[in-house]
Amino acid sequence: MFTTIDYLKHGNERQQKAYHAITHLRVMKDLADYQPVLCGTIPIEIDVESSDLDLIFEVHDFTRFQEKVVALYGQMQDFKISQYQIRNRPIIKSNFTYEGFEFELFGQAQPVDEQNAYRHMMIEHHILNEHPYLKQSIITLKKQGYKTEPAFCKVLGLEGEDPYSLLLKYGEERGII
Repeated sequence: MFTTIDYLKHGNERQQKAYHAITHLRVMKDLADYQPVLCGTIPIEIDVESSDLDLIFEVHDFTRFQEKVVALYGQMQDFKISQYQIRNRPIIKSNFTYEGFEFELFGQAQPVDEQNAYRHMMIEHHILNEHPYLKQSIITLKKQGYKTEPAFCKVLGLEGEDPYSLLLKYGEERGII
């Protein structure tokens, strides 16, 4: 699920605009070797005006990926690219703006369906399918400045220090992921 962006073609207005921007840039084709997947709030329709397009990639050769991303998108508005570690895992991230969207290209040496961004989205999608009445509460919290995972934890009553880990645990305990 969500392994292509075809569903965006027939989605809401913002999803259709996202589809146009992504396809016009040829991200899915030009970076196909890295198994790109669009994650985040736009695919599951809980986005707010400031929501970006989060594309994740399986990247083992960071230097080659960086060269390709710079060649393809280096001229884009607000372009930047960096490498650092998250939870002791090396990552590469590029951001830029195109057609009114902030793009975030996020790569790590892990299959995309095992990356936390994908796993979180699948859990959130499942929760919204099971409890559609929570959607507006999530959007309201996001408009108040909450990040997505903390918003889900708040409406689900999950408490603890790290909402990102709490949401993964929730999904694992229920067999969602």
